[in-house]
Amino acid sequence: MTRIMIRYIATAIWMMVLVSMFFPAAGAAQERLSVNVDTANMRSGPGTNHDELWQVEKYHPVVVVEKQKDWYKIKDFENDMAWIHKSLLSSASSVITIKDKCNIRSGPGTDNPIVFTAERGVPFRVLETKGSWIKIQHADNDIGWIYKTLVW
Repeated sequence: MTRIMIRYIATAIWMMVLVSMFFPAAGAAQERLSVNVDTANMRSGPGTNHDELWQVEKYHPVVVVEKQKDWYKIKDFENDMAWIHKSLLSSASSVITIKDKCNIRSGPGTDNPIVFTAERGVPFRVLETKGSWIKIQHADNDIGWIYKTLVW
């Protein structure tokens, strides 16, 4: 090997080490969970002694970014971060609306009638998928189909 090639390989390895130090989750899959109780408190730190920042509804999807014992630091669809106890989460698949007004239809396609609408930030449990359509259920048991670009 030439000296230039060795230097190039050494530089590439060094760059990968630096990236992994500053962005440890860069290549790792993040765990996505959903709230499994009617209302959950999102906290400023890992414990009930920390301030309650806001509350979320059942099926609210989150991504786990850190774990400390029984507490998970999460990120939501707005990239807000908070802490939640792991007992309030499940692996059930869920989505949340990201548009101001979302049409929920009786079937997977725009030719199906609208059964209800949802504002931005409404969480749903995923029941099934068909192509680009997702069959969803709200905590109040309303069921319908939503197009995948309308949710996170």
